[in-house]
Amino acid sequence: MFTLEHGRFAVRVARGFVEAAVSGEEFNTPEVPDIFLKKSGVFVTINTYPKHNLRGCIGYPEPLFPLIEALERASKSAALEDPRFPSVREEELDLVVVETSLLTPPELIEVKKPKHYVKEVEIGRDGLIVEKGFRKGLLLPQVPVEWKWKVDEFLSHTCMKAGLLPDSWLDEDIKIYRFTAKVFSELEPRGEIVEKLLKE
Repeated sequence: MFTLEHGRFAVRVARGFVEAAVSGEEFNTPEVPDIFLKKSGVFVTINTYPKHNLRGCIGYPEPLFPLIEALERASKSAALEDPRFPSVREEELDLVVVETSLLTPPELIEVKKPKHYVKEVEIGRDGLIVEKGFRKGLLLPQVPVEWKWKVDEFLSHTCMKAGLLPDSWLDEDIKIYRFTAKVFSELEPRGEIVEKLLKE
């Protein structure tokens, strides 16, 4: 659905929104392709360069807003409002790379027994959302690839992201959703933008 050109546009726009939020200046959005006017989930990730440590990541797993609006909201929040990190400073803008994950809507995984989840999840294709009661946790599909997790480890870490015990994915009352993502990233600050191929 999303092409490399769409990805390059998404990353350039996200970078513009991040820099505008940090510097307090306005960002004039370029002409927007039609696909960015449709509602879609998205995450914006800011990583340090060259070490690629996480610096901020905020997004919307559900298609709540037109994609261009979701990009703006996620970019500003990743830069200034990720509770895990202090706000990005202006002097850091030359030392970070911006990544966007363009998402498909979450799909409930239905299994007869919880242990069958390991057969339904594919590393490098699926992102996961775990939901139990009021607790919810999400991990993007690139995370288990970067950490070289197996499926059961991915399920466990998503549970922990929700504040649950690692083996909570074996509980009968848990809900697990999967989604896919096209991931695009700068190779260096304001540099070439490429699609990150996630499958092993």
